[in-house]
Amino acid sequence: MFFKFFKNLSKSLTLLFIFVATPSLNADWFALNMTRGTTEISNEVFELHMLIFWICVVIGLLVFSVMFYSMWAHTKKKNPVPATFHENHKLEIAWTIIPFLILIAMAVPASKTLVKIYDDEAGDINIQVTGYQWKWQYRYLEDDVSFFANLSTDLDEIYNLVPKGENYLQEVDEMVVIPVGKKVRFLITANDVIHSWWMPAFAIKQDAIPGFVNTAWTVVDNPGIYRGKCTELCGKNHGFMPIVVKVVEQDEYDEWVFNKRQEAIKLAELTTKDWSTAELMERGQTVYEVNCVACHQTEGQGISGIFPALAGSEIALYEKDRHIEILMEGVQGAAMNSFDYLSEVELAAVITYSRQAWGNAEAGDGEIVIPKDIVDYKEPKI
Repeated sequence: MFFKFFKNLSKSLTLLFIFVATPSLNADWFALNMTRGTTEISNEVFELHMLIFWICVVIGLLVFSVMFYSMWAHTKKKNPVPATFHENHKLEIAWTIIPFLILIAMAVPASKTLVKIYDDEAGDINIQVTGYQWKWQYRYLEDDVSFFANLSTDLDEIYNLVPKGENYLQEVDEMVVIPVGKKVRFLITANDVIHSWWMPAFAIKQDAIPGFVNTAWTVVDNPGIYRGKCTELCGKNHGFMPIVVKVVEQDEYDEWVFNKRQEAIKLAELTTKDWSTAELMERGQTVYEVNCVACHQTEGQGISGIFPALAGSEIALYEKDRHIEILMEGVQGAAMNSFDYLSEVELAAVITYSRQAWGNAEAGDGEIVIPKDIVDYKEPKI
């Protein structure tokens, strides 16, 4: 019986080998494997992974072969009188030393790769990455550039109202831009809960922990767009905070940095502009749809028992100062986080929008908030 089982097992292993070795059959099979990535480190990690994998395959084949042979060769029919030995010191020494040597042989290349991965020296470009529920903030420390990257997938796709796009849940309104051939170091942290910044093409996966800074680095030689995501369960919209990195030539990167700086200057100038209600409403709706709609819903109705409604809310109807305070400070003990990372214009616009939309303007005092109100709130209190 055991001989028949071993014979069938051998046939199965042969068929499996033929399947893996045939390119026309194994496309889906290898799609399950780790990807090579695009950087030197990511390729080194892949080669290490495959080395360890095949070592484990060989060990498994040897161990199971011995087991199946022993079951076949030492049946009661073949050996009616059981053996009387109890110990074999040479065998015990061998199966202790051999695994030890195998582990050492695996540990040496793995340690060399880990030393490279955890190289913490400053890069040519250093980017602070901060995880929020549920978006990423990027600050280029040398170039004085800062922005948030939010999911830009259409809500109609998410709610299955239209067909899903090619990059469903993997597209953002602001891509991280880095130049080819330069060492880029990422300083990764979080503002609220634990997130995880994962970019498989770069072999980077680092936890973003509030109060701590973890580092990672990469050098990318191939221009293109690379996609990743948060891989730490960080709340109900955990699956809605993708990462998109665009690698460009140095000239294009320099132009991008210049344009981002000009945008920041223009945004600062907007705080002194005379804003109309219509202008604030238009901008505020965009900010609301990106930052607030998940909790407070499209029509400001909130989610009963979880997130309060803004439509008809006393704060949105009358309490302008309290409304500003909540956006700036958050609500302790509640899911409402501080949104002080938004610009003065964005804060004023989204507060005005929630005070004017859904019939709030007619039911309440209709008072708007302008960027100067946010600037005044940020002024040190004497």
